[in-house]
Amino acid sequence: MKKAFILVSLLSTFLIGCSSTSPHTSLEQFETYTGGQVMGDATSFYWVTNQSTQPHTSADYVIMGDYGWYKTDYVWSNGILREFVREGEQRNASIERVPYHVHVRFNKSGEAVYQQYRLGSKVLPIQTKQLENYQAEARSVLETVREQNDEGLRMIQGYWNGHSFDVCSEGKLVRFEFNQPLPSFATDSLAPVKSYAAFLGSNSRSNVTVKELLMLGDGSHDCVTRPSLLKK
Repeated sequence: MKKAFILVSLLSTFLIGCSSTSPHTSLEQFETYTGGQVMGDATSFYWVTNQSTQPHTSADYVIMGDYGWYKTDYVWSNGILREFVREGEQRNASIERVPYHVHVRFNKSGEAVYQQYRLGSKVLPIQTKQLENYQAEARSVLETVREQNDEGLRMIQGYWNGHSFDVCSEGKLVRFEFNQPLPSFATDSLAPVKSYAAFLGSNSRSNVTVKELLMLGDGSHDCVTRPSLLKK
């Protein structure tokens, strides 16, 4: 945990020069934004792709410590959640972590017309309250990313080696270099350590600053990729 505090302090204090990219825009007016948050034991990564001003697809990856994890792929139409698939692990009645899978389709009125819920080897019904929770969580992804984007924030992840930060971006590593030397105590503490880090940050053409650390791991930690659970 001490490393996390050191890394956040350093990244928040210094400006980082980078070759960054703006949200992807194509001829079809698709734009993709990222975000995330930490709430209690849960760390969340978010992705939202808009078509013009309306949500087209979205996704989340949520890690909840000992309680489990899940990833979800959502599809939207005219502002209405139309389908989602969620996979992960959660506690069962015996307090064991077991895999689960949820697949729901909605009609244009937001009513569930197809439901599938598997917990371990069991197939279970989805209660009305749980469906409402899924829909609320889907909307929360959109709202959180929109608010963070309005503040100029996005989710950035990569690998820190003590002097630079190699950013995971569409399968590539883009290097961030500090514009000024770090204090000797920082280079002595962090230079031997290759660490994975994910954070919320803001960027312009020439620099990136950090607002909040989302996750810190060792150098073997893979970059978190956007879930793709639905056939497009």
